[in-house]
Amino acid sequence: MRPRIALVGDRSPTVRSHTRVPLILGALREREGLDLDAYWIRTDEVDGLGGFDGVWILPGSPYRSEQGAITAARTAREHAIPLLGTCAGFQHALLEYARHVCGLVVSHAENDPGAPNPLIRQLSCSLAGHEAAVRLTPGSLAERVVGADRTVERYFCSYGPDPAYLEALEAGGLRFTGHDDQGEARVAELPGHPFYLVTLFQPELAERQPHPLVRAFAAAAAGRAALTRGPDPVRL
Repeated sequence: MRPRIALVGDRSPTVRSHTRVPLILGALREREGLDLDAYWIRTDEVDGLGGFDGVWILPGSPYRSEQGAITAARTAREHAIPLLGTCAGFQHALLEYARHVCGLVVSHAENDPGAPNPLIRQLSCSLAGHEAAVRLTPGSLAERVVGADRTVERYFCSYGPDPAYLEALEAGGLRFTGHDDQGEARVAELPGHPFYLVTLFQPELAERQPHPLVRAFAAAAAGRAALTRGPDPVRL
């Protein structure tokens, strides 16, 4: 059976990462032999993602529904569904983990500017349109997938995690395995999960596709599909 992928995000022709998705899917099919059955799901229509083999929470915030993005991250985490979150997907995966695993009462400054305790705050210097180095923790999933302990990635974001909360998230089991040259967290993963990898940068903007992180996510989804639904039937 073809792996079924939920592309969670409010699809728009003005969001560059969204326009790159067809290119990425084609590259996965032609170069990697990974033919994905991908479905776009708006954040205000998230429901019943347990039937998917992978969940990719894409950029494009502020979303129509913060809760929808958080529900997508929670479903993937609790049901052991491979999860990739990029840019706003990274931000909302952290919100989900903070609220439902660590019991923190936190907010997202872009979604609710007046709310107290923003886990996701406006960056002092916007990363929109920037390229920057990311140092990956040796032995981490991110480092193994990329095949190096340093990578240069593209961003298009103005919000990121407040470092004051990261210790609490790590105490709850989340690992921050990618940092910029100033030590700011840029990658998070969840040990023990089949594939849980979220990044503030946007691998979908890489010039060469598929990006190793996207390729690894697709392979994890294909592995889950084969395990839970069996191989494609033989055509005679």
